[in-house]
Amino acid sequence: MAPPVSSVYDLAYRGKTEAVKILINENPKLKTDTDAMEMTPLILAASGGRDKVVNLLLNQGANVNAQTNDGHSALQYAASKNWKTICAALLEQNADINIADKRGSTPLHRSATKGNLAIVKLLLEYGKQLKIDQRDAYGNSALHLACEEDRQEEAKLLVSNGASIELTNNDRKTPLDLCNVVFARQLKELHDKTLPV
Repeated sequence: MAPPVSSVYDLAYRGKTEAVKILINENPKLKTDTDAMEMTPLILAASGGRDKVVNLLLNQGANVNAQTNDGHSALQYAASKNWKTICAALLEQNADINIADKRGSTPLHRSATKGNLAIVKLLLEYGKQLKIDQRDAYGNSALHLACEEDRQEEAKLLVSNGASIELTNNDRKTPLDLCNVVFARQLKELHDKTLPV
């Protein structure tokens, strides 16, 4: 017997692939339905790190760019939680790489501030449309946040891929203003090396 329809969100989050598949086969609308917070089964599966459910939902045509009441998306959750295979699957299905929540935070912001180096690298690999200097509601770029959280590898990677060290946030601070003096000097040197001759 199939589980109750109301549990599709819980089942997606817990990674119950077969149960989710049964429910969607019985009621295809469930793949895009939302709960009270505008969470979709795909967003919940991505947040929970449930690769198989994510792939099932993507193959069934779930909306890859659906957002919650706060503007959170499957890609943003996966980037924040360091789920690389899920991020890759979402990007392969044309997830908006620059999708932002109500605070302007993008997947790159989330992965840089959390120190998720593999995700930062992945987003840069899909970088044709990536807005590396996109700012959040506070004027911070991903580089600002990486510097503020002392995520040195992420900051170096961003700078070597063209992130601006001169962009100012709403407090008129550059990324270099947010890191220690020694690391600020290293980033400046790295930046200068990457400038075209």
